[in-house]
Amino acid sequence: GGLMFNDVDSEGRPITAEYARTRMKWEPVIEVTQIKGDSETDPILSPRDEFAAFEPFSHAIDAETLGEGVEASVEPGDFARSGLLRGLQVEAKVGVNPYKFGMIGSTDSHTGMSSAEEDNFHGKTAFDSTPENRFDTFLGVKGFGADMSAAGMAGVWAEVNERGALFDAFRRKEVYATTGPRIRVRLFGGWGFSSDDARKKDLAQIGYTNGVPMGGDLTEAPEGKAPRFLVYAIKDPVGANLDRIQMVKGWLDESGEPQEKVYDIAWSDGRMIGSDGVLQAVGNKVDVATGRYSNSIGDAQLSVVWQDPEFDPAARAFYYLRVLQIPTPRHTLYDAIALEMDPGETGHPSTIQERAYSSPIWYTP
Repeated sequence: GGLMFNDVDSEGRPITAEYARTRMKWEPVIEVTQIKGDSETDPILSPRDEFAAFEPFSHAIDAETLGEGVEASVEPGDFARSGLLRGLQVEAKVGVNPYKFGMIGSTDSHTGMSSAEEDNFHGKTAFDSTPENRFDTFLGVKGFGADMSAAGMAGVWAEVNERGALFDAFRRKEVYATTGPRIRVRLFGGWGFSSDDARKKDLAQIGYTNGVPMGGDLTEAPEGKAPRFLVYAIKDPVGANLDRIQMVKGWLDESGEPQEKVYDIAWSDGRMIGSDGVLQAVGNKVDVATGRYSNSIGDAQLSVVWQDPEFDPAARAFYYLRVLQIPTPRHTLYDAIALEMDPGETGHPSTIQERAYSSPIWYTP
């Protein structure tokens, strides 16, 4: 493991500026979430992140162990957040960042059906396409199909819905990922946004005029100023409400070591952040007996202008959004109800918090 965002090239040699430029020319965007699990981060890599443990797929799938049910190790080179951090470290050495990528989601379905919804999940392959066979043993793992997730979706901000414009958006990384729901996410970074901008109808125009969108680079820091981010998210029109918006920041400290922090920047229902710095949980309105949930908690949309309270103009950094839905049923709960089995016997939680990830905005001193 750990090869995707390695600290050496594919031949085991130190990464050079030429390699980094080639990597970014051909791989400007990565798939951060799909049916075979989510690869934003992991609790081992981000122990202070209370939402890091989302839909892990921990099975090693390689030629040597295929069919033996071997568990994969957690390596920094396997996850997007640690990959972004490693990119900052490489850039500090060679002057070019090989892991300056945008993020999208996709299904990676092998059935021909893009069933990213939990209540309409047809599995990864024909071997796990029904509630009855999803808990069977496959490749040496009992419940292999149940371990997979109904995901994901690519969001693209393009001027028009035409191939050329879509490809241009991918090249400039103005794209984002969701784990299935059709959440809409906007992120702009700049130095002069005002708090009122988050409440204006022409929010996007303000963002483009006074800042850079997701996938972009902040301009040079004005003396004594910290970056401000114009942020907006709206729920899936036929889906669940939103719990919160978080800003994920990664940077290099004075000794060149990678650091990360997750900030809650907008949230629903007028909740409070406690003395321990933790935002009160949104609650859970899922009825595990029926598989239904209520939108009586959460908000349909959230917006805010957020300023980095710990900005160091001398430190390389990136910022990306993570938008969380309120809890909703996992596909295995629907299967358990259909099969008249105890949801606890599925080996998975009955509910999950679906999410969206924006592409980052970078700051380079």
